[in-house]
Amino acid sequence: MKHSSKKLSQTLVSLCQAKGITHIVISPGSRNAPLTIGFANNPFFKCFSIVDERAAAFFALGIAQQIRKPVAVLCSSGSAVLNYYPAVAEAYYSNIPLVVLSADRPSELIDIGDGQTIRQENIFEKHILYSANCQDKESYQEQNQKEINHALNTAIQNNGPVHINLPFAEPLYETVAEPTVYPENIPIEIEAEMHTDYREFSQKWNGSTKKMILVGTLFPNSLSAEVIEKLASDESVLVLTETTSNLHHPNFIPAIDQLITSLNHAEFEALKPDILITFGGMVISKRIKAFLRNFSPKHHWHIDEKQALDTYFVLDNHIKLKPEMFFTNFLPHTQVVQSDYQRKWLKIRDYRILKHHKYIEEIPYSDFSVFHKIFELLPNNIQLQLSNSATVRYAQLFNLPEDVQVFCNRGTSGIDGRVSTAVGAAYASVLPTILITGDLSLFYDSN
Repeated sequence: MKHSSKKLSQTLVSLCQAKGITHIVISPGSRNAPLTIGFANNPFFKCFSIVDERAAAFFALGIAQQIRKPVAVLCSSGSAVLNYYPAVAEAYYSNIPLVVLSADRPSELIDIGDGQTIRQENIFEKHILYSANCQDKESYQEQNQKEINHALNTAIQNNGPVHINLPFAEPLYETVAEPTVYPENIPIEIEAEMHTDYREFSQKWNGSTKKMILVGTLFPNSLSAEVIEKLASDESVLVLTETTSNLHHPNFIPAIDQLITSLNHAEFEALKPDILITFGGMVISKRIKAFLRNFSPKHHWHIDEKQALDTYFVLDNHIKLKPEMFFTNFLPHTQVVQSDYQRKWLKIRDYRILKHHKYIEEIPYSDFSVFHKIFELLPNNIQLQLSNSATVRYAQLFNLPEDVQVFCNRGTSGIDGRVSTAVGAAYASVLPTILITGDLSLFYDSN
């Protein structure tokens, strides 16, 4: 098996293999030749060649979205790496482990008028979990090894993008039959589990007759059937989901805007919860955000291992656990509180659904009627990839089968990269994939 003669290339390739990073999406170039040689000649890796770096990064994002493990993208030096930025930002806000590998010129060739050079170090500074800046010098071998280990471990442990900048001096294409370095794979440090005082939470929970759970973007099967049933059977709990929540129960309300759009001030007051629990990624509905900002709950608890965004300006608890773990340990401390909160709003939901069906029967041919027909004809057991803007918002108004897994790039809500993401996700998923997109989004990602 051939290896690049560059020790930095051998180090990076070896550590990627040691940490189980199997998918490498390569955009052709010369400066990244040492890494291309290392990955392409090693049968452990599945390599893809995609010329357009922006499309390549979103394709990798789609794979990582599905396998929930880091996927690497590799490019040449210069402006090539800048084309990764939209996907990096999406990965940052959607908690997707994307590993950006950018080849670079040696530091002495930067800002002297040499071709294909820009300032690549820390280039994603505002939207990255970690930036590792390596050096193509013998004396930096130990430091390079440490930096690469830390970057890859960060992507694996914290589910987000990292950037490793790798400068290579010419010659770039020389190979050796055997490795000349054997870098140490430094294992991930396991963080101590946060202590959660479930009694404190349960006292507030058990004293409230109006609890709302709002679920954002969530990977399918993130909650067990037991947890879902316990939440759904509590008459003081109202669970609001979205198309991208991938959570279903007859006692949940999936079409939030359909429920709240026509409410008056008194009805909003009645809907206002004492306790708001949120988990999952970004929430699509603008109306629910406006409602919860204008009619503030007494308490807002957000459940997420990594971060808690104060979306509704009343966040008072960040529970650093997976939702399944929190509810499994928390619900045994709770009591079912007598309340008409859930029953009242489910009755209103059912009335809105009747009006919705009547409206569909009466409206002329339009965007709305077309989306109704598309969702009506979707096959079962598929992965549904949605574009942003109109597409995902129309999807919010229709009930989808429980066996349809829904995905959308809601981290930054951009229209770019939707085709590439869907293609990457289709490659990685065992389910048939359908992409519903708009004309601008389609053309924007035509590469």
